[in-house]
Amino acid sequence: MAQTMTQQIPDTHFDDVASAKRTLATEVSGLQALSESLNGEFVRAIETIQAMKDKGRGRLIVAGIGKSGHVARKISATLASTATPSYYIHPGEASHGDLGMITEDDVIILLSYSGTNAELTDMIGYAKRFNIPLIAMTGNPDSPLAQHSDIALILPKIPEACPNGLAPTTSTTQMMALGDAIAVALLERMGLTAEQFRVWHPGGKLGQKLRKVSDLMVKGDDLPFVSADTLMSDALITLSAKNLGSVVVVDEAKSLIGIVTDGDLKRHMAPDLLTRKVSEIMTKNPRSIRADILAVKALEIMVGHEGSSPITSLIVADDAGHVVGLIRIQELLKAGLV
Repeated sequence: MAQTMTQQIPDTHFDDVASAKRTLATEVSGLQALSESLNGEFVRAIETIQAMKDKGRGRLIVAGIGKSGHVARKISATLASTATPSYYIHPGEASHGDLGMITEDDVIILLSYSGTNAELTDMIGYAKRFNIPLIAMTGNPDSPLAQHSDIALILPKIPEACPNGLAPTTSTTQMMALGDAIAVALLERMGLTAEQFRVWHPGGKLGQKLRKVSDLMVKGDDLPFVSADTLMSDALITLSAKNLGSVVVVDEAKSLIGIVTDGDLKRHMAPDLLTRKVSEIMTKNPRSIRADILAVKALEIMVGHEGSSPITSLIVADDAGHVVGLIRIQELLKAGLV
C-alpha cells in the first residue's frame, strides 16, 4: 500500500505584516531619495522628448531587459496613454531586426539598473550611429549605458527590499516612479484637459467617466417639448408618449422657460389639474448644463453634490439658453458612471 507522506512544517513564527512594512519602508525611502536626486538631467530628458513631440513625428522608444523590461513596458504604456507616442522594444529582438523599427526622429530610453547588460549593446550602438537621442535610466553612473548615453537619469543607491539584496524591488519601484514622473511632466506641459484625455481612453471605466453630456443626452425629436400655454391634459399626453418622466417648457425659439416633472404633478394634484396651463404647474428656471461638460458633473448635480435636492433629469442648454437635450440619471447609470 502506498504510504501517505505528511510534510513537516517547521515551528517557526513569521511576522508577515512586519515584513511587509519593512519592504514598503525601504521602497518609500528609495522614492524619497529619488525625488531628492532629480536635477538638470531630468529637465534635459523632458526637453529632449518634448522637442521630438514638437516636430510632430517620432516616438519615444522604451526598452529594458528582465524586470527592467517589464517596467519599460508599463512606462511606455503610460506615456502612450498620456499623449506621448511611445512603444516598447525588446533589446534582444532589436538585435535580430527590430532595430529597423527605430527611426532618426525617435528618442530612446534604455532601462538597466546595472547598466552593463550585453543585450543593450546593439541598441546603444544603433543610437550612436544614427544620432538618436539616448536617455539612460540606471543605478550605475560608471556603466557603459550611462557613459554612452546623451542623458543619464541615475537612480540613487538604496538597498533592495529583498532580504538577500538580490531580487529587484526598490530599484524597479524607482524606475516605475521615474517613468510616471516623465509622463506627468510631459502631460502638464501639454495642458491636456480631461475631455482631451478621453481620446486615449475611449474604453473601460475611465473612458466612461470621461464621456460628455452630449454623448448620453436625449435630443432631437425625442425631446418632450411643450409651450407655457399648453393645457396640462395635452402636456400629460406628451409626457406619456416621450416616457422621460418630465416635459420641457420652451418658447418658439426653444429657449428654456421651465420643466414639469413627476414631483410637480404630485404637488399640484387637484381635480382641476388637467384644465390648468403648464405655466401654472411648471418649475421656473430649472437647473441646466452644457452639452460639452463631462457627464460625471451632471451626475454630481443630480445627486445633490452642490447642496441641492437630488433630481432625476437635467436640461441641456447652450450658452444662449436654447434647449438642445435632456440627460437623465438612468442614462448615467447605464453608462457605468456610478
